[in-house]
Amino acid sequence: MAKAKAAAPLGRGRGLRVLPGGQHARGRLYVNTPDGRSVAWYDREASRVCVLSEDQTDEVLAALRPYLTGSVAVGPPPVPSRADLVRLALHPDDDLAPNRAGEALLGELEYGAAGATGTRARHRLRQDLLAQQRMGAELDELEGVGWRVLHAVPLPGAGRIDHLLIGPAGVWCVRTVPGRRQRTHVGDLLVTVGRAEPRPDPRWTRRAAERACHALTVAVTPAVAVVDASRVDVAPTLRDVRVLREGTTTAALSRQGGVLKPADIEAVYAAARDRRTWEGV
Repeated sequence: MAKAKAAAPLGRGRGLRVLPGGQHARGRLYVNTPDGRSVAWYDREASRVCVLSEDQTDEVLAALRPYLTGSVAVGPPPVPSRADLVRLALHPDDDLAPNRAGEALLGELEYGAAGATGTRARHRLRQDLLAQQRMGAELDELEGVGWRVLHAVPLPGAGRIDHLLIGPAGVWCVRTVPGRRQRTHVGDLLVTVGRAEPRPDPRWTRRAAERACHALTVAVTPAVAVVDASRVDVAPTLRDVRVLREGTTTAALSRQGGVLKPADIEAVYAAARDRRTWEGV
């Protein structure tokens, strides 16, 4: 396999441009023609430049020259894995990977019946949305340490999994709870935030994890993520539901492993991002 070598400056006539990939491109840089067609990409994690047409290698390397670091392999794209083939065959309407954290709440606030229930209900929806967005942003950082993250996974019956984590420590089903800067108690069945009415979040996430286990045919850990609480107390009898705290989640999960190998992570992720996987669970 050839190694990257110095190339003459790119001629203006070719007009190749280097663009970063999206959120789920895992740090890739894409080389595109003026009409937006990709002719190559630089996978920085693998230190490899994948060129679709060998006769464009010199032009591609010239375009990427300011971004290349160290020894870089150059060649055609690797043979796609089974998970890659599933992803490539997935219709965009069935792909859950682009979902943003709190996606369902955004739609509910803008188009739903929340306006009919009054200002107080809309305020709580906004608090829930902010909590999901803040936790989602923190969980997205796990992508850099071998995890895959999905947000707003739809379940039959208008339910949603706030965040689904797939990584070395297995599959986690996460329910987000806004702490509203108050003391939060997480019990076996209920979560209590300040003096507000207790919420059945532990029971909900257990049930969602069971449905995810059925859909993905792997063990799924139920979890509750508490955001913006002044203090978090966990009942000593709570053993099956994991409690995540804002600001410590990435560090805590990045140290855990031994459950799924990288190939298994990609296979489960390929199934989980397909909307059809969740039908009938």
